[in-house]
Amino acid sequence: MPDELVRASLRSYARYWCEAFRLPSMDPLRLAETIDSAATGLEHIHEAVARGRGAVLALPHSGNWDLAGVWIVQRIGTPTVIAERLQPESLFCRFVRFREGLGFEIIPLTGGTVPPFEQLTARIREGRFVGLLGERDLTGAGVPVTFFGEPACMPAGPAKLAIDAGAPLLPVHCWFTPGGWGFHIDAPIDTAGDVEATTQLLADRFAAGIAAHPADWHMLQSVWTADRRDRTQTPGRQ
Repeated sequence: MPDELVRASLRSYARYWCEAFRLPSMDPLRLAETIDSAATGLEHIHEAVARGRGAVLALPHSGNWDLAGVWIVQRIGTPTVIAERLQPESLFCRFVRFREGLGFEIIPLTGGTVPPFEQLTARIREGRFVGLLGERDLTGAGVPVTFFGEPACMPAGPAKLAIDAGAPLLPVHCWFTPGGWGFHIDAPIDTAGDVEATTQLLADRFAAGIAAHPADWHMLQSVWTADRRDRTQTPGRQ
């Protein structure tokens, strides 16, 4: 990887956190207006709203993905998102309060009284929008895909939720621009196939967006199978 791309990636990730800390004090209506003029593909969201079906928005960890949720809050209504249960619990609670303060509904990945997939399915059937970060497999039992030409695993959740709930699966890509942000909502993915085929189509859309804005992809955990295997085989790792 070129050194300049590494430096640009670190600057981009630092910008994400600077904006995250500032978001609660920023004017959400003004942010939504900025996104209105910057985003492409918004017609796909409007079509889902018109049909009253809800939708699954699948995003990679790119740009400022929280802003996509802020736009949903201002233009459509409360989005539902999943939160990994971080440790210590106090950190998880602060994370939840931060996102709830932006207007999101937060469902914990683990530790809830109702399985998260059931809750997400119910929200979709109510006509709500669910946002899922879709290229990081938290379970270790994800769907095998080819990603940038190499074997990888991605979570089954976005594809399974869209198929089971009969909702459109919309890939969303976010990136930074010198004076603001870029957003693109892709056309719905064909979910006529199974979860594996649909997840591969999603991986392909993610790859196209990341390739266009590589410095803004903030994935700091292993995605590719070879990287995970190398980590488990490194002496001294638990």
